[in-house]
Amino acid sequence: MTDAERLLKRTYAAFNARDIASVLGVMHPDVDWPNGMEGGRVRGHDAVRGYWTRQWQIIDPSVEPRHITTTRDGRVDVAVHQVVRDLAGRIVKDEIVHHVYAFEAGLITSMEIETRP
Repeated sequence: MTDAERLLKRTYAAFNARDIASVLGVMHPDVDWPNGMEGGRVRGHDAVRGYWTRQWQIIDPSVEPRHITTTRDGRVDVAVHQVVRDLAGRIVKDEIVHHVYAFEAGLITSMEIETRP
């Protein structure tokens, strides 16, 4: 297992535990992050924290990495089982998506969400 794989597995566990500080701790201060709920992108720790705080007031997402590979351009592609529930516990989404990460000096600089057939 590579350093990036270990880091991402810990990061997904921290996200699922709603441990924002731990997740932000592995992100570049100017991280470029997708806003999968509202659309567009957010930039920087404060914006990511605000996005997740708003998100968790509306939905309860859980993401489990299933397969991690390195792309030809050096990014890390994580096939993720994503289950999104409403606050009453009903499943809204249950799907596999890909999170594609770029790193710099061991920190996440950006993430893209890709859906594939």
